[in-house]
Amino acid sequence: MEWGGPNGGDGGRGGDVWFVAASRLTTLMDLHFRPHVTAGRGGHGKGSHKHGHQGADVEVSVPVGTLIYRDGLLVADLHKDGQRWRAGEGGRGGRGNWSFKTRLNNAPRIAEKGGPGQEVTLDMELKLLADVGLVGFPNAGKSSFVSRVSNARPKVADYPFTTLSPNLGVAYHKHVSFVLADLPGLIEGAADGKGLGVKFLKHTERTRLLIHLIDPAGYMGEDPEAGIKTIEKELKNFSPKLATKPKILVLNKMDLPESAEILKKLKKKHRGLLAISVATGEGVAVILDKIIAELAKHKGPLHFAEKTVDDSIHKVEQGFTVENQGGGGFILRGKFVERASAMLDVSLPEAINRYQHTLKRIGVDRALKKAGVKTGDRVRCGEFEFEWSNNPLKRLTPKRGDGRTRIGVGKK
Repeated sequence: MEWGGPNGGDGGRGGDVWFVAASRLTTLMDLHFRPHVTAGRGGHGKGSHKHGHQGADVEVSVPVGTLIYRDGLLVADLHKDGQRWRAGEGGRGGRGNWSFKTRLNNAPRIAEKGGPGQEVTLDMELKLLADVGLVGFPNAGKSSFVSRVSNARPKVADYPFTTLSPNLGVAYHKHVSFVLADLPGLIEGAADGKGLGVKFLKHTERTRLLIHLIDPAGYMGEDPEAGIKTIEKELKNFSPKLATKPKILVLNKMDLPESAEILKKLKKKHRGLLAISVATGEGVAVILDKIIAELAKHKGPLHFAEKTVDDSIHKVEQGFTVENQGGGGFILRGKFVERASAMLDVSLPEAINRYQHTLKRIGVDRALKKAGVKTGDRVRCGEFEFEWSNNPLKRLTPKRGDGRTRIGVGKK
């Protein structure tokens, strides 16, 4: 309608990207094949005050126990099934001309583009959620123990490093259930990257209790007593918190002839040492009793929420910065100015005029002059680049007779 006034609706907001913890997943492999995630675009505004539709949100499922880092800082710990965290926020919808109507300008010919959505790069890490972690040298019987007390069936063989990845098993004893994590065997220097254990030591950080299984034959010529000290040292080197975590020392393979003598020697220094034979089942019920008693003292599960960045605390930064790159080039940076530049529709003279006055009002022109800008120099803000002029701004005046704003399109 030629004389009906402005009626352009606003554009729809862009969708958000959410990460959702799902117990059905056990790896982050899906993100390996889908590293870039984009939510839906908002719809365009239309005439008759019709606003555009909101863009569709995107949900990315990740395993329970996923840690999310941004710029090296922990921002989310998804430790509960169904827990959600918003990773990226959709951009604001651009305003239609109806939103710019004022008493002095009742027929504005100005509109905005949609604002850019939040773009972030995140690092993901999975730390398994388990109540009990099994540690020890390779071939100490960790996988056999998990197989004995749960329905899990990890690979078991009579050679070291049979376990190449963590295995989880759910044990049920005296009406109490708990999750055990069978981790690959540790060797001396594991905390520094030797062997396979260093890749999975991080999973022990979430456990409430550690079971240190000991082979009476030792490992690689090292006697059991020295082996205990080696494992303790590796746990401490990896994380001081692991050294203070509750532990149960367990001598396995009591069905071997030499085990009884070794048990006597170890008990002189380790009074709480327990003895079992996973092969025959001897002592397994006793250790299960001990496990549920210890778990009752240390309620869990453990998570890392206390380390995350507090989203309610925002760092107050300067509104914008100006950088002189030399050769007549300047860079204007800042959240507000970059968003204003991205939403500017350069085909509308009124929009350009409003943009110029906005930059002047917040002090961008003073900052550029202080940095040495001259007429003809180029100023880049985000993806938008303009040429600087020292000429005074000309206010677009209303045209007499119809109250319309002069936009330089010639006579009526």
